[in-house]
Formats: sequence, C-alpha cells, structure tokens
Amino acid sequence: ITARAGGEQAVLEAIGNQVAAGFTASKVLWLRDHEPESYERLATVLLPHEYINFWLTGVRAAEYGDASGTAYFDVVNRCWSETLLQAIDPTGKLRECLPGFVAADEPVGHLRTELCERFNLSPEVLVSAGGGDNMMAAIGTGNVIPGVVTASLGTSGTIYAYSDRPVVDDSGELASFCSSSGGWLPLVCTMNVTVATELVRSLLGLEIGEMNRLAEAALPGAEGMLLVPYFNGERTPPLPGATAHLGGLTSLNMNRQNFCRAAMEGATFGLRYGLDVIRRNNIEPREIRMTGGGAKSPLWRQLVADNFNSEVVCVQQEEAGAAGAALQALWCTERATGNQTPIEEIASRFVALDEQTRCGPKQDSVASYADLYAAYLDYDQALRPVNCV
Repeated sequence: ITARAGGEQAVLEAIGNQVAAGFTASKVLWLRDHEPESYERLATVLLPHEYINFWLTGVRAAEYGDASGTAYFDVVNRCWSETLLQAIDPTGKLRECLPGFVAADEPVGHLRTELCERFNLSPEVLVSAGGGDNMMAAIGTGNVIPGVVTASLGTSGTIYAYSDRPVVDDSGELASFCSSSGGWLPLVCTMNVTVATELVRSLLGLEIGEMNRLAEAALPGAEGMLLVPYFNGERTPPLPGATAHLGGLTSLNMNRQNFCRAAMEGATFGLRYGLDVIRRNNIEPREIRMTGGGAKSPLWRQLVADNFNSEVVCVQQEEAGAAGAALQALWCTERATGNQTPIEEIASRFVALDEQTRCGPKQDSVASYADLYAAYLDYDQALRPVNCV
C-alpha cells in the first residue's frame, strides 16, 4: 500500500500516519486480493463499534477517532484520503462502501423501533458516536485537555495525550489519531508491559503480591540485570520480528528479586521510550493518569513517576473505557437538548481521581533511572542487528 501511494513520505503527507500491518487498510487489501468474490459483495465497510451503532439505529456512520486507525483516513483534515483509497482499490469500490461521519458530540440516531419494543425503551433514546477503546479511556480518565497523559499498563501498553491540534510525527512512531472528544489524541503503543511481568511470574511460580515484594526488595537497576521485553515483537520502536533478551547476568545478581525487578523496569523503559516519542512532538505531561493491571502496583506507579519525572495518579473508576463511553453519551445528550456543556466540564464533574494512589518523582531516583534508561537504550541498539528481522 505504501509503495502504491508513493512511499512513506507521501503516505505521511496524505494521512498523517504510516500504514501499519494491523490497520484496516491492510485487511481490506487482503480481502480484495484473496477473496475477490467476497470483496465484490461489500456494500458498506464499518468498524466494529460502528456496526453496533448501525444495528442499534439503522444508520451507517463513521467516527473520527476510530477512523484514524484505518490508514485511509486523513487525520489532519478529518476526511477519507483519496490517495490511500486509490492505492488500495483504484476501481473506486472501497470509496463507495465508506460512510459519512458524525462528530464526537453528535448522535448517530435514535434507537430502532423494533429494539425499543424488545427492550421496553423510549423511542427518544439517542445513540452516541462512540469510539475506539483508547479514545473512550481518554475521556474516562479526564484526558480531554492539554497536559494530561494517560498510561495504560495492560498486556500491551498505550500512552496518549489530548491535543487541540493535529500532531504528525515525521518518524511515524507516533500514531497521530483524532480523539473522540473533538480534538486529537497522539498515541504510542508498546506490545510488552504486563506480558513481561506475567511471564516471569509464571516462570518463577509466584503470586502477584509476592512478585511485587521481591521486585521491591531489589535495588534499582537490578544489580545490572537488563530485560528488553520484546516477547511479542514490538510496535514502538517498529520491530515486529524482535525477540526478548535478558542481559547483564552474573553469578552475583542472578536471583529472583533481580529477575522480577528487571521485568518491571524493562517494561517501564519501553513505556518511557513511548513517552519520549510524545515529548519530542512538543507534548509535555503535567500529570500521568495510570490505568490497567500494572497500575494497581504501588511499586510500578513509583517506577513510572521516577522514569517519566511526572506526577502519577489513578482514577477511581477502573473501567475507564466504559466510563468514557458513558460520559460521551451524556455529552451527546446534553448537546441534543440544547445544553452546550463542554466535554472537559463533564469529565471534571464525573472523573474522580484516587488520591491514595498519587505519587511524585523522587529526584535521586529520577537521576538514577536516567542512567539506567540510557544503558537500556544502548543494549537495545546493540541488539538491533538480530532484532531487525
């Protein structure tokens, strides 16, 4: 697709992103090339949440946030990219299958009569635009104003920030997405966060609490043990064929405490690399709002604070994506009834921070981790000849 569109720079200028293998464009092209009869039967191309909206309302509509991950959507001008659509299907068939857009605060439509009767709901029920998981979690963590950054520590990791202008990264490492709150949501995804700690925990036969205690008992830097946790390849940096590497082992540091610490630190260094990508695009966090399983660990929260050199806090509502969807629906309803309440006011009213989880960077640890992170980057670079496959 990239070659057909004129190369990486041409793609970046056309859509503000590079074409990743996991984006919708790659899947559509595969369908066209490998199942042409199925492709010819296409009437509409919808993303999963857009299909649910269609089932609820009978209206075919797209939404800017989720559309950003198709690789045929221009995030700067908020429209389908004719350049990429031509590269995927010069016949124009794909273009004909794409719906129009609704804004983040606009309803897709009303609930279908059949569903109102089935579920005993009012025909006045509105269906909001919705969005992707990260876009909804941004709203659910109050990440709707500049300065707030959300860090999700799940199996994979995501770091994203609100911006009131499009942010296009020349390197292509930053996913330049639209938000589902009317702005933009520059985002970085890493593939290996709690997957690293869970693999080590399983290998050592530990309970989660025991692993946290062992990691906390180890010194920062795990006495020289370094884990580059590319167990599932890596998306940022773009190393899809990479594998994990454990280094710096000696007869003195080879113990369970250091292994647990190295896993946690390696995953954190991967997230720090992602934040570096965001920072080099002139976005500076005032506060990190953590979600995901890793955010439950006080040690991990402190590691993030020390490595990011920023305040860290969790939100009280653990299901940030579901909460964000509810808040967007409220915003949509308020607008439909003539109330112009901005989304930032709604988020401020309903997103509660868990102040018991708040921690700030410890400056001696910030300095130590600057050196340890530099060593991690050197080790990562030294491995590139075997990882760039």
